[in-house]
Amino acid sequence: MPLIRALLNTQAGRAASAREALTAAGGFEVREVRPLQLMEQARRAAREGPNRIVVAGGDGSVAAVATALAGTGTEIAILPCGTLNHLAKDLGIPLDLRSAAEVARTGRAIQVDAAVVNSRLFLNTSAVGASVAYIRTRDKLEAHFGYRLSSVAAALRLLVHLPVFSVMLRVNGVSRRYLTPLVLVAVGERELKLPVLGARLRGGRSSLHVLVIRRRSGARTLALALGAAARGVEAMANTPALDAFLVDACRIGPRTHRIALDGEIVRVPPPLEYRHLPGHLRIVVTSREALA
Repeated sequence: MPLIRALLNTQAGRAASAREALTAAGGFEVREVRPLQLMEQARRAAREGPNRIVVAGGDGSVAAVATALAGTGTEIAILPCGTLNHLAKDLGIPLDLRSAAEVARTGRAIQVDAAVVNSRLFLNTSAVGASVAYIRTRDKLEAHFGYRLSSVAAALRLLVHLPVFSVMLRVNGVSRRYLTPLVLVAVGERELKLPVLGARLRGGRSSLHVLVIRRRSGARTLALALGAAARGVEAMANTPALDAFLVDACRIGPRTHRIALDGEIVRVPPPLEYRHLPGHLRIVVTSREALA
């Protein structure tokens, strides 16, 4: 039986543990790859003909490999060794790396939605506005204080000074102008109730979920987030604080070139054209789990 190609992001937080898990599971040909080489290595692997490729890394690594393999029919297996691993959690892929390696070897592939903004593929969320400032501050502090403390410090800084921007949002043929700290575009309908805040909604609609915060101050934005967590997006969408849309495509016209894609800051020239891609990827999951 041929070995399954595994691309290991050498900069992933649990890269060493991922290598050990793949070796212990057996059946993998492991190639250590720098983050900027992931797309090219995935394309090269697909040309060589394997029907399944493993990516060991976080959400950004998975998105890079997915970009390279979209439309090829190649199955993508995930070894979640990043910081947040949102997609793996949504799909029920074990966070324990030895268990995830077993899923990568024996699991089955299902079709999973994705989205693009201009020419950039993403799998989870894209954010315009406050998330960019939050991620930049967090990343600057992380080397000194660790991920958790840096995240808290970045959030507190936003509460003290929350930037707002003017944005034109066009959905369903209607243009709306907002002064907002944040526009979030998510793949699939999202759950905004605790304890699964931000996760894909089981049985939710296959679409883009667009959320626009209309409050301006940091304190009010925090109150909005807490209210959404307690009451859910349907309740909050009936208030002046939040607009929510489920759409197949939308257009956002900010002035900024920097947006967040799957937790990483990228440069994308405006206007931002978002498009939903249903069933665009084939992701390997356990025989018992699937994204409803």
